[in-house]
Amino acid sequence: MSDQPKKSKAAGGVPAIIATVKTLSEETGLVRGVRTLLKVNQAGGVDCPGCAWPEPDQKRSHFEFCENGAKHIADEATTKRVTPEFFQKWSVAELLEQSDQWLGAQGRLTHPMLLRRGATHYEPVSWDDAFELLAAELNSLNYPDQAIFYTSGRTSNEAAFLYQLFVRQFGTNNLPDCSNMCHESSGSALSETIGVGKGTVTLEDFNKADAIFVIGQNPGTNHPRMLAALEHAKRNGCKLVHINPLPEVGMTRFKHPQHVLGLLGSGTALADLFLQVRINGDVPLLKGIMKAVMAREGALDRDFIAQFTTGFDEFASALRDVSWTEIVEQSGVSKEKIEQAAQIFVESERTIFCWAMGLTQHHNAVSNIQEIVNLMLLRGQIGKPGAGLCPVRGHSNVQGDRTVGIWERPTAAFLDKLGAEFNFNPPRNHGFDTVRAIQAMHDGQGKVFFALGGNFLSATPDTEFTTAALRRCRLTAHVSTKLNRSHLITGDRALILPCLGRTEIDMQATGAQLVTTENSMGVVQISRGSLAPASTELLSEPQIVARLARATLEHRTTVDWEDLARDYDKIRDAIERVLPGFDDYNTRVRQPGGFYLPNAARNRVFNTTSGKAQFTIHELPEHNLRPDQLLMMTIRSHDQFNTSVYSANDRYRGISNGRRVVFLNEEDIAAVGLRARQVVDLVSHFEGEERIARQFVIVPYDIPRRCAATYFPEANVLVPVRSVAAKSNTPASKSVVISIRPATED
Repeated sequence: MSDQPKKSKAAGGVPAIIATVKTLSEETGLVRGVRTLLKVNQAGGVDCPGCAWPEPDQKRSHFEFCENGAKHIADEATTKRVTPEFFQKWSVAELLEQSDQWLGAQGRLTHPMLLRRGATHYEPVSWDDAFELLAAELNSLNYPDQAIFYTSGRTSNEAAFLYQLFVRQFGTNNLPDCSNMCHESSGSALSETIGVGKGTVTLEDFNKADAIFVIGQNPGTNHPRMLAALEHAKRNGCKLVHINPLPEVGMTRFKHPQHVLGLLGSGTALADLFLQVRINGDVPLLKGIMKAVMAREGALDRDFIAQFTTGFDEFASALRDVSWTEIVEQSGVSKEKIEQAAQIFVESERTIFCWAMGLTQHHNAVSNIQEIVNLMLLRGQIGKPGAGLCPVRGHSNVQGDRTVGIWERPTAAFLDKLGAEFNFNPPRNHGFDTVRAIQAMHDGQGKVFFALGGNFLSATPDTEFTTAALRRCRLTAHVSTKLNRSHLITGDRALILPCLGRTEIDMQATGAQLVTTENSMGVVQISRGSLAPASTELLSEPQIVARLARATLEHRTTVDWEDLARDYDKIRDAIERVLPGFDDYNTRVRQPGGFYLPNAARNRVFNTTSGKAQFTIHELPEHNLRPDQLLMMTIRSHDQFNTSVYSANDRYRGISNGRRVVFLNEEDIAAVGLRARQVVDLVSHFEGEERIARQFVIVPYDIPRRCAATYFPEANVLVPVRSVAAKSNTPASKSVVISIRPATED
């Protein structure tokens, strides 16, 4: 009898409703929580701070939220508070002993706090003194590149634009962000091949598609509202193909929790075909689909290939040299199943390919995505209704932040416009991305670390290395809504700067303000909070940036920072003058549903070096595992949003009261002489180095041989900081070579 956990049979359904009600009751009070949720993702309401899945352009449900979005809203709108008295009671050392879940569950931060050099406890500090300290530390650096300015994907367009302006007026392009760790590989791959680093589809395209391929993505946990779009497509006759190492319940069956009929019976079966690929077997699998497509008479769109692409002949020749033996062996998927996928692809006149971090966090991540582009180019599946490329972003405004200038490698055209608008000469040297920022701090080149949102330590790879890097700084500062582990791993001195949440009223001198965000499909829309702030001491992110800029730059700037922070319309006016596509920004964004940014590839205009979409050639990845080694990927649990952990449960995968688990194939467990539920240590291997994560429980699971899966951030300690994707420099968190040993004590 199998020891595998009892997994959910369907995503959503009554359990999702129960979980939502329970969370609201505990965090916000049921009435207050429901009232807030009814404004989420509504025109003129609050944009969910969770994932970046879009809302319908026209008619929207009154319930445009999901279980995980409700948890995220409740987490921010909680009535619990972390006050100065809390920090007086708890030392930093004592807080470090607590779990990430416990830290986040304590409530909203209420006052700016300072950890002095050598102190054991944080203490209150005035905002004026906090900005004075930051300004003094920044201005005492030998050169601006010794400062690092990180950004989270929850930051609004307005705050992000002000932030990058301040950082560049300070004199550096050191603007690492969470995109460096998630979809940087998508941007690199797509920019080279189709001329835009974003997806090419709209939500309406899902209603027109004949086939949708979902690869390296778990929508049920990471983008639950996407399941409604897939269900609707399925009922329109669309074929769904799921490609993933784990058979995720969200792609198997869905019970729409907001539809009465959806709660009855067994729900809607989603995937017509499941291809259980080995971890990082995507390149061989996609090559196999392409070989099968190429072998079918009349399958290619030769007119599209001739008119809109370049490099086809070289690509086709290289593909012919790849054998089916290699494809089947390295992908772990049979030729028969690959040909079934090819048949669905060929019979579809309108195909969408969706992916997420299951593709973007490998050494060959850019190759993964460019192979999807190759496949779609074969049949002209880019730039027509119901078809296209869909990288699904996992944070609400990570795409928007990049659009408005959060990038360590800005284009000359952007810098020229920014400098002309604000009367300064922006720095031209490329800055540090996230991985290089960690290395710079570790090497002593980065001395001040400032984070506008996020939980940097828990989000980044190589936890012990990153810990040492942050501790070598002179000052670390975090703009945050909730307590997290990054506040406890500090430089010589540390600041916690509490900000408004997106659900809260942002009242400035000119009245209540709205902010804007950009979703996965390039739609810019407004977000306006309705709750009273958690504390009178909270500042908005634009206010924090503006006051920091004034304190630091003083008379070295001609920007009227105070005026911009009083009226966010003026920030949007500046964005309009600097960035293409934002014409009449303030008017258009106030229209219901907002507006789409330009996307040339949607119109089959490919702004590449050749002026055409580019076929590319890629080698098969090699891992060369020893007999006792496995390839491990890090994943989220269902009760988690990025680094925010809401409980130790994973309902969909059947896990209760534990996060330090490793999912393994039953045959692999037996082959290395271990047993189900045994406590083990995980050891990663990279360039002769070993990293150890202790005390993990073995869970037998339906996962391919020689593969393993673990939750982050617990397993991030195993991800080497130097193991990154070629071109994008994204941490290879989905391709970690490990071995397993019986547990030892520290």
